[in-house]
Amino acid sequence: MKYTYFMSATSAGVGLTSVCLGLVRALEQLGVRVAFCKPIAQQSNLDSGPERSTHLINKTLGLNPAKPVTLAYAQQQLALGQSDRLMEEVISISQASVEEADVLIVEGLVSVIDENYIAELNRNMAKAMDADVILVAAKNNDSTAQLNERIKMSASIYGGIDHKKVIGCILNKVGAPNPDNQQVVAEEIPQQRQAEAMSSEQVIQSMPVFSPAKFELIGLVHWNPLLVAPRTLDVSHHLQASVINEGHIESRRVQSITVCARTMQNMLHTLKSGTLVVTPGDRDDILIAACMAALNGVPLAGIVFTGDLMPGAPVLDMCRSAFATGLPVISVKNNTFGTAQLLNSMSTEVPADDVDRMESVMDAVASSINATYLAQKAEVVEERRLSPPAFRHLLVQQARLANKRIILPEGNEPRTIRAAAICQEKGIASCVLLGDKEEILRVAASHDIVLPEALEIINPRQALQPYIEPMVKLREHKGLTNPMAEAQLEDPNVLGTMMLAEDDVDGLVSGAVSTTANTVRPALQLIKTRPDASLVSSVFFMLLPDQAVVYGDCAINPDPNAEQLADIAIQSGDSAKAFGIEPRIAMISYSTGKSGSGSDVEKVREATRIAKERRPDLLIDGPLQYDAASTPSVAASKAPNSPVAGKATVFVFPDLNTGNTTYKAVQRSANVVSIGPMLQGLRKPVNDLSRGALVEDIVYTIALTAIQAGQIESQS
Repeated sequence: MKYTYFMSATSAGVGLTSVCLGLVRALEQLGVRVAFCKPIAQQSNLDSGPERSTHLINKTLGLNPAKPVTLAYAQQQLALGQSDRLMEEVISISQASVEEADVLIVEGLVSVIDENYIAELNRNMAKAMDADVILVAAKNNDSTAQLNERIKMSASIYGGIDHKKVIGCILNKVGAPNPDNQQVVAEEIPQQRQAEAMSSEQVIQSMPVFSPAKFELIGLVHWNPLLVAPRTLDVSHHLQASVINEGHIESRRVQSITVCARTMQNMLHTLKSGTLVVTPGDRDDILIAACMAALNGVPLAGIVFTGDLMPGAPVLDMCRSAFATGLPVISVKNNTFGTAQLLNSMSTEVPADDVDRMESVMDAVASSINATYLAQKAEVVEERRLSPPAFRHLLVQQARLANKRIILPEGNEPRTIRAAAICQEKGIASCVLLGDKEEILRVAASHDIVLPEALEIINPRQALQPYIEPMVKLREHKGLTNPMAEAQLEDPNVLGTMMLAEDDVDGLVSGAVSTTANTVRPALQLIKTRPDASLVSSVFFMLLPDQAVVYGDCAINPDPNAEQLADIAIQSGDSAKAFGIEPRIAMISYSTGKSGSGSDVEKVREATRIAKERRPDLLIDGPLQYDAASTPSVAASKAPNSPVAGKATVFVFPDLNTGNTTYKAVQRSANVVSIGPMLQGLRKPVNDLSRGALVEDIVYTIALTAIQAGQIESQS
């Protein structure tokens, strides 16, 4: 391990854990081998489970920090005059957390009023580790001048802002509402708006603490209310509520709260995606209105019945269909005003089990930190591996550079609409939604999706006429006539594929509600394969904890022969290289080398020979068992002379049965994110989605497609 950064909070409530984990992600996106540890646990009264930081870093990034000592134990050691012994244990914990990392991020303790020993512990830990200190600050109740002084005072613990070991500060929650100004109102707790962007230059000009050249503003993380949105489950726990209908209580998030003291007509406008409806339990009209919204596709965060009151059984029975949509319903004993007060006092910390929210927070923090500066300071800027965060980061960057137009035939599907909005907003691709505009706008509004102005919507019924003649020309050898073409073009997947065939768009993504056949068949008929490809195959990018690898073919070809398998291997290797993964291709079988026999093994052996002959520039070896291909210790005994065994990055499976089973087993049992399938061998990029795809999956598939389009264009 080359370098240690010690993260120190200037006060309570700055979001130290979120910033630490976000910094780990930012460094991983640069390909840096990074480790994390929190040597001394500091659990709040609300924490009843595992230590939050070490638990969340394990669940989000797969790191395994050593178990910290408790704060009570650290206090005891200080009281006994055993500070040196305590620091030896701290060093032991940090070293046990490092493994083969280049950089270690250490989370310090948060200062507590009248507990001066916290500062002493932080100073001693930073000194014992010979760490560079990065302060983490947030304005909270302070004025700008007070924040400036607080940073200076915190830096003085470690020698001041001019000390060579105190390198800078990360400002978190920039633009957050002042906690003292949040008040409960009688009828509504409005959704907090995202702060206006404030540039680093503006901050530096307003805060003299950043004037010295040696003290850097390393990051500026703007407040985003969506990142503090708790799950309805968290609200239920906070209110100590009884659950009437569980629904999607673990996944729905509270983005705004409407406290219903008005008539139904005057509160209907508040029934939007993410709204928590707080109402006395005897307001049947409010319950029925909320249920109608749910039945119309509005994913409310939930309903809270107050005053220990419940609607009558006939009313509840009438609402069962709405409850079945996933609408959570809970009940509390407090009256409405008391419930609103409790909701206003709810902590914004990310619970230890809310991994999805922490992932979003980490991504936001990572995008706001100058990780390159820290990597350069640690002298590890070279990319040594393509970790999952680094791979995702690379996808987004390459897609932005490609600047392609991607058609989405399933234009009225909520996940697809949200993904298109994200891609458009982040510049990943120019997305085109196929569908009725009014319907798409209605779905977007009901799911609280803000559609960027540049997002294009095309009505398929109004767009199909120009594609009838071109489609007939492409399929006239199959007897296709104009009326037949017009009928087929009523299918959005077919229309989208024809738009791609005619170069009106650069790529197509579908499959969130369609079958793989409905996505792939039009592509095979209208786009067809490249001249150098004998078949269309697929790959999944598997984001394992340590690196991104490629699996092929797990979605298209049931039982390829040796020639086809060789083609799949070459296509998969080229795809890996195109996306920044150094291809080391393992031809997977149930035996390694010459140890086995049989037709299945012989097919893999022959495919390996053909692939090597066709592409001597690629590292290809087989047959290899999966463990011999992936695990260095197994490779040392089973295939000691293989250039691929133990370090394979591309796994080519002998048939669809093996490939699909393996990818799903790894994905589900190891909780691995998979991106794909990405189709290979077509003249133009068409990619299929899983019908269970998340919004994030669709975003990354759009990015893949945009990159493919750019690569195909550069090769033509």
